[in-house]
Amino acid sequence: MEQIRLHTGCINCIVERQLNHYDPDTPEEKKRTYMQGVLRILSEAKACESAPVITERIYELQRQMLGQQADYSEIKHTYNHMMEREEDKISREVREAGDPLKRAIQYAMTGNYIDFGAMSSVNHEKLKELLAKAQENPIDEEEYGRLRKDLEDASRLVYLTDNCGEIVLDKILIREIMELYPQIDITVIVRGKPALNDATMEDARETGLADMVRVIGNGSGITGTWLPEISKEAREILDEADLILSKGQGNFETMQGCGKNIYYMFLCKCKLFVERFRMKQFEGMLVNDLRCREIM
Repeated sequence: MEQIRLHTGCINCIVERQLNHYDPDTPEEKKRTYMQGVLRILSEAKACESAPVITERIYELQRQMLGQQADYSEIKHTYNHMMEREEDKISREVREAGDPLKRAIQYAMTGNYIDFGAMSSVNHEKLKELLAKAQENPIDEEEYGRLRKDLEDASRLVYLTDNCGEIVLDKILIREIMELYPQIDITVIVRGKPALNDATMEDARETGLADMVRVIGNGSGITGTWLPEISKEAREILDEADLILSKGQGNFETMQGCGKNIYYMFLCKCKLFVERFRMKQFEGMLVNDLRCREIM
């Protein structure tokens, strides 16, 4: 049975976000042709193709028809530097926690708030508020116990990043894993091309993550990890991994149901995720791909 990843709620959201995705002075005929193109892409989408996959096709239509290419470079620098200023303080709090690994996961999940794809805007004060109470982020104890067991048994781990800024908190978590489980060979995979405010090699270098662990790009500009369109190198590394830690809604949407041993970590930001996981907005999820269907 084909895995359904494109939900009606996602379709509605995509259409709403594209309604005004052009300059006010764009001729009516071009606006109409553009929206017809958007609807055509949606009508031809397969059920197994998630929102990030479809959205990238729409962005390509924008580039071709409207010449638009959003530049997030300044936003990315801003949030990378903002989180770097917090790195020492958060690292210290993680080390002093009763369970440093759990606390690092809570912070890594909290950083998933920095998402200009799932939300129309990111509020600095809201980010500070969420970070201040990161230790309150709920983590399913049974799932966490299974993750610790898998970490003990693993020899090859892949960490899939999501957004800029957030990658600094990923760095703290990865450092903790390296210290607790030195037997694990870790590879971090970032986006291969610019994709909204998602982390790329530039962000990995800027935040020092690339100095700490092996980092590669996945060859794709989709805001997720869509296996049919990532590079051969990235696919082989994922196939050889004992364990995959995956950040963000986009990675969940594109990989859900692929059958790999993936632990997803994200905040429930949009209405669909809040409803499907029965969580409050901005609460975190830690869930394995093999078991997530049991709770959805």
